[in-house]
Amino acid sequence: MSRLRIFANDDPGQALLDTRDQTEMARQLSAIGVRFEQWQANQPVQPGDPPERVLAAYRDDIAALMAEGGYQSVDVISLQPEHPEREALRAKFLDEHRHSEDEVRFFVAGSGVFTLHVDGRVFEVLCEAGDLISVPDGTRHWFDMGPRPFFVAIRLFTSTEGWVARFTGDDIASRFPRYDNEAVSA
Repeated sequence: MSRLRIFANDDPGQALLDTRDQTEMARQLSAIGVRFEQWQANQPVQPGDPPERVLAAYRDDIAALMAEGGYQSVDVISLQPEHPEREALRAKFLDEHRHSEDEVRFFVAGSGVFTLHVDGRVFEVLCEAGDLISVPDGTRHWFDMGPRPFFVAIRLFTSTEGWVARFTGDDIASRFPRYDNEAVSA
């Protein structure tokens, strides 16, 4: 089940808020400009399905979001726990960074943690199947897929370049807990 924890940026040991209530999560995240909502598939989707089937299951939601946000491209990313480059892929996203466009992800299956650094607070968002998160451009954040990455996600982009990060050089991400999904199985 999805979860939001909010911390002071200098105290990773004590959550100021810890909730799994979807409405409260959306409210708290909306206050910092982050969109968080749940989607339902129009047809069943399984991990391992080809990207075309995954996109077809969410066609209407994707079309509405693309029109609303001016997104130009969409793709599907899928990672399994046995991926040979899982450690390198995980490390790529663990340092705090920003983007010049919104980072939009919809989790079809599995899970991952987006951690946002906004106004002296750290917002740790555990995203699971059915969750859509849209992190506004310029927002300092990092992403942790855990040591055993398992997720299928739809990504939307305004730029045809896809994912481009500008790293902040701040070591804040190293001071906060990592996502431990060791018990997650495909």
